[in-house]
Amino acid sequence: MRGDAAEEALRLVNALAWYWVLRGRLGEARRSLTAALGTTGPAPAIARGTAATWRAAVALRLGDEKGRADVPAPQAGSSSEERSALATALWFLGHAHTGFGTAADGAEPVDRALAVFRELGDRWGIAAALCARARQALGRGDLVALRADGEHSRTLFRELGDAWGEMQAGFVLGVLAQITGDYTRAARLHRSGVRTAEELGMWTDASDHLCQLGRLALLTGDHARAEQLHDRARQLAAEQGYTVGEEFAEIGIALGARRRGDLDRAESLLRKWLEWDRAMDSDTGAALILAELGFIAELRGHAESAQAIHTEGLTAARNTGDLRAVALALEGLAGAHAIAGEGEHAARLLAEAAATRDAVGAPLPPAERGDLDRITSAVLVALGTDGRER
Repeated sequence: MRGDAAEEALRLVNALAWYWVLRGRLGEARRSLTAALGTTGPAPAIARGTAATWRAAVALRLGDEKGRADVPAPQAGSSSEERSALATALWFLGHAHTGFGTAADGAEPVDRALAVFRELGDRWGIAAALCARARQALGRGDLVALRADGEHSRTLFRELGDAWGEMQAGFVLGVLAQITGDYTRAARLHRSGVRTAEELGMWTDASDHLCQLGRLALLTGDHARAEQLHDRARQLAAEQGYTVGEEFAEIGIALGARRRGDLDRAESLLRKWLEWDRAMDSDTGAALILAELGFIAELRGHAESAQAIHTEGLTAARNTGDLRAVALALEGLAGAHAIAGEGEHAARLLAEAAATRDAVGAPLPPAERGDLDRITSAVLVALGTDGRER
């Protein structure tokens, strides 16, 4: 292909990338970006870098590549438009990395993007980068940073009249409300998110918000509604080739199955996604799945298996930096040791889990105490009268 044609191809795919993402046309985006990057002939390095960044982000959202990209720094003489385009691609790569790889994999591109947006005075870009930082704070359990960046982002998007952006910030703030037990606000934010996503035809976002409403239905004990919401989210994600969303929905279905006592169905769904999370370097996903599989082994009375699974889950949780995930794994280990008759060790693990939750300022709300209450009872039985007194 002629040099000018290669440059034109890159220009076109970079201009269309955000549209493809918004419309959920991820497969089309990857095919077109791959084709443009395969062109030969001279083209600006910043244009190739922008296209490579978009492709890495889209591949990560599709869930079959790890989202690596060699992103050059803008060269001297790059225009404001070129720098803004690269910053937008970097922001989305950081956003897509949430829950995958190391914390630096997501934080580094977002920080680079935010610096450019601030230098250019791009308020939309600043709001988008702050929202991505809020999602990353959620992943590491930093609720203070989540609230600060999430609220700032939502305010900026609202001032700009950007319904999409307000929906994105509302998502992380809705999750925060759920964590802190404010289910009314969480439901309001996620219902608003579903409406906005459906009005704008943004089906991957609709899937994400439906999943969160499904989680809330689980917490309030409406298991039939939870399954309905998660299944609708799964269908939307599958239609868009949105593997990340499909996993999130099916994990929600597995959560409901375990809580209804259907351990075989829950285990089947969980194991389906465990290897995928490992292949994608998602300690966040693996930590949750291993906690659930450990609980299943404990409920079946398989102490040794439960201990092994929760120990693996604890390693994954610590890799994420999320103290809430660490506490969950410690609680699971306590239950495994309790059914093995190791009451004092189990009690120490429960105490460590409680201190860990206190450290992050997120004690379990009453609706989420089912596993902890069961494990606490088992620990008390394992301790016996003398152990409880000590």
